[in-house]
Amino acid sequence: MTYWLLGAICLVLAIVGWLYFSEGAYLGKKAVAALYNWGAPDYDQVKEVLPQDDARYLARPLLQALQDFAMPLILDAATGTARLPLALLRQWDFHGYIAAADLSPRMLEVARRKTQAHREHIGLILADGTALPFADEAFHAVTSLEALELMPKPEALLWELVRVLRPGGVLLVSNRVGRHAFFVPGHTYRPRVLEEKLHALGLIGVQTRRWQVHYDLVQASKPVARELAKQA
Repeated sequence: MTYWLLGAICLVLAIVGWLYFSEGAYLGKKAVAALYNWGAPDYDQVKEVLPQDDARYLARPLLQALQDFAMPLILDAATGTARLPLALLRQWDFHGYIAAADLSPRMLEVARRKTQAHREHIGLILADGTALPFADEAFHAVTSLEALELMPKPEALLWELVRVLRPGGVLLVSNRVGRHAFFVPGHTYRPRVLEEKLHALGLIGVQTRRWQVHYDLVQASKPVARELAKQA
């Protein structure tokens, strides 16, 4: 009986650990949203977000890619507590507008408090990243960080992001890598595989760079008509 009980405890701990590291990805969108609702108040502290790093690795490279657009319209899908939007809004040379969407109401509440001083340049939207309420080719840039692996069908998020991206626009997504990627099999990609998927969706200039310990950043652009003509 002792060995049976010990085995049962170990099994429960293994399941709890798996659910923790997979962040509810296999339990559906509602479960993921509920988990993030619960953790919203402490999310930024747990992530140990550093504004200077977000400016260097997120905001500045994205603004450089968008330098041809005076007032870029940006979508951040699965925005969480508005980490990327806030990094952009803090830059002196950002003059665009950000639509920040998430399925967790409490994460959006935190995001609203954090971006209150910049409310003229951001709109917060309760929305599913795999069914975005926007027209085709609506944004100069679309971004989504630390979210791909949480989607029931990660490719559905990629498809939606590409759908709402304008020709000439920029895509920026993260891809979970390293040992933490093993907790979400089928929801993460080897770098080369993700690059190939983005190429298959019609994107060009796909580049992968290391970001955080467990994430790469992948950037690409949507070709304009003349670039498509060159490829034909």
